[in-house]
Amino acid sequence: MKVMIVVTHLLGSGHLARALTLARAFRSAGHGVLLASGGNPVPQFDSSGIDLLQLPPLHSDGTNFTTLLDETGDLASPDLLSARTARLEKALHDFCPDILLTELFPFGRRILRDEFLGLLAAAHTLVPRPVILSSIRDILAPPSKPAKAEMADDIIARYYDAVLVHSDPAATRLDHSWPVSDALRPSLCYTGYVAQPDAGPHPDAFGAGEVIVSAGGGAVGTSLFQAAIGAAALSPDQTWHLLVGGRDAAARIAALKDHPLAPNLIIEPARPDFRQILYHAAASVSMCGYNTALDLLQAGTPAVFVPFDDGNETEQGLRATSLQTLGGLSVLPTRDLSPQRLSTAVRDVMAAPRRTDTGLQFDGASQTVQMACDMARCRI
Repeated sequence: MKVMIVVTHLLGSGHLARALTLARAFRSAGHGVLLASGGNPVPQFDSSGIDLLQLPPLHSDGTNFTTLLDETGDLASPDLLSARTARLEKALHDFCPDILLTELFPFGRRILRDEFLGLLAAAHTLVPRPVILSSIRDILAPPSKPAKAEMADDIIARYYDAVLVHSDPAATRLDHSWPVSDALRPSLCYTGYVAQPDAGPHPDAFGAGEVIVSAGGGAVGTSLFQAAIGAAALSPDQTWHLLVGGRDAAARIAALKDHPLAPNLIIEPARPDFRQILYHAAASVSMCGYNTALDLLQAGTPAVFVPFDDGNETEQGLRATSLQTLGGLSVLPTRDLSPQRLSTAVRDVMAAPRRTDTGLQFDGASQTVQMACDMARCRI
């Protein structure tokens, strides 16, 4: 099979991370993969062995997803948007996939709907037509208006064969965040969580006994890092280790260090061995993005979630609340974030009983490959 995956991450890097995990799963199963990425490059992500098409990159103006900026920070021009659409459609015709997978659209990325709709229309002209699938995470940003959900239903009915929901329904069903209509429900296929293969412990036990503070690979989490710096000063016997992501990580680290720091504090850029470090950490402090949550569930690390909620974002808060019942996890809303409360929350999760096996499905990548290829074979 030939599989084309299309993804554009606009703020954080979680969408690209999940798309790469799926790409590697298809490749490991012997299929050809073309991954078209429309967000900023993320150098720390391993894309080796993947045929990666980097479109002219876009990113959002912070949490304002109605404004698209180019790689220089200027407003994306109509010519740039047209160039992206043309490159996508050319890649589609040159590659002629058996399976076309769009990440998040049409449940999100509505500002790029012309780009996606052009690609979908072009896919329907191919002979044979590829199986067309929407790939979505466990929790979506709830639509602000009923018309947005109705538009997604209409696009799914017109262009798609199924919607792959990367969640374990025993923990979180799509209804938890999205108004699933009677028309949409038959299209939903739950794959389990798309987690990377279990990394296992760090060979050098790096991070042992530390509080690991992270905020993903995007340029977010400044208030979380600032609170952690204060919490470290309140916990002199505990090492706090901040991992700062984003393209401007060096500048952000310099700003965080621009005042006296406690001697038990380490600040450095995000590390590729982050998942292995979690196995040795005394606790984790993070937001609650999809990939980070899965990393913590796999490693069993005691964790404090501070869900990202800028711009009235609700996705991470919904996820954190749904996972909190598993034990060894607590939620500290950003409105309550302070060094004192963060220090207390960390002490509490460290003292709580460790989580046992959750029984959740983390084989969503292999299940996605199986489901997609079964649907493609039925079309042959």
